[in-house]
Amino acid sequence: MLTIGILGLGEGSSTISAAIHSEKVKLKTICDRDIALCRKRADEFQAYDYTTDYQEMLDDKGIDIIAIYTPDHLHAEHVKRALLHNKHVICTKPFIDNLADAAELINLQKQTGKKVFVGQSSRFFEPFRKQRADFEQGVIGELMTIESYYHADHRWFLEKKWALEASFKWLYGGLSHPVDFIRWYLPEIEEVMGYGMISKNGQTAGLKNEDTMHFIFRAADGRIARVSGAYTGPVQPTSRDSGMSCILRGTVGASQADYHELRYAVTDAAGEKRTITWGDEQLNYYFRFEGQKHHAGEYQNYIEYFVDSIEQDFTAYPNLQEGIGTIALLQAMDESLATGLPVKVKDILARFGLPASLLHDTSNVVC
Repeated sequence: MLTIGILGLGEGSSTISAAIHSEKVKLKTICDRDIALCRKRADEFQAYDYTTDYQEMLDDKGIDIIAIYTPDHLHAEHVKRALLHNKHVICTKPFIDNLADAAELINLQKQTGKKVFVGQSSRFFEPFRKQRADFEQGVIGELMTIESYYHADHRWFLEKKWALEASFKWLYGGLSHPVDFIRWYLPEIEEVMGYGMISKNGQTAGLKNEDTMHFIFRAADGRIARVSGAYTGPVQPTSRDSGMSCILRGTVGASQADYHELRYAVTDAAGEKRTITWGDEQLNYYFRFEGQKHHAGEYQNYIEYFVDSIEQDFTAYPNLQEGIGTIALLQAMDESLATGLPVKVKDILARFGLPASLLHDTSNVVC
């Protein structure tokens, strides 16, 4: 059985739970520079092999996989060190925060032969897995367009000092989830155009970056998609609307997957309409502690998928290359917000000496 070490015990707490409950991976060590947090997680999960020294975990030859849940600006360095110590890597989204680090990581991953997986967890949540399976089976025909959004009343975030810093952007922290759905179904996004604003609530709190955004994407084959996010105002009740949703419109049918509601609806070629909702057993699997603040079920799904990819020698997606392509798309979106103009993703890649092939099709891959 492969072993895992977890770096960063805030978000990483979901992965601790995932590893403990999995029959495919064994939790070896947890690590955070905050000793108090290490002790808290140790008591919480009865996982007493902990350290505040990342190097100590890297030097442990008994660890096969390093799972990284540190602040975004540290991801590139932490991934690099893990690869240099011959470890497979899981890194939470967004993969890196600076494309200047991308080429070195691509080369290093090729040199070491170790696998790198980006933890885009929403792909591994029950409604979206079912939606993808129906799509692969041709239930809705050929995809024509996709719409996705993430809307949440996160006004409580405005009370956090770090959320008001210039470095914090909802574009990367929140909108990256629905953007990943776009990449999953239309990976070759050619151009993006978007508008954003800081809402009245955000302005009052002192927010530095947009909390309300709408984007249109165009793929290389001409198909279009849209994404929206709004984070600091009231939302509709879940009986009326989902906080996060992915809508596929095909040539003969359509489908919609809703996140927190564990809800999926599809209309097939015959016009038959089906709605699936999952009950307490699945709800307790996905949201097994602290309500819906952590998502251990999704993390367990993707960890086990990644373990299978190592043991069976296939590529787990999103891999390093796809993760970098998504960062290029997010940076193109960021630039469009700043300029008010459409931005070509290949121009962002070229700026950092990266090939346009990072946007090539991986949509035939099923998780």
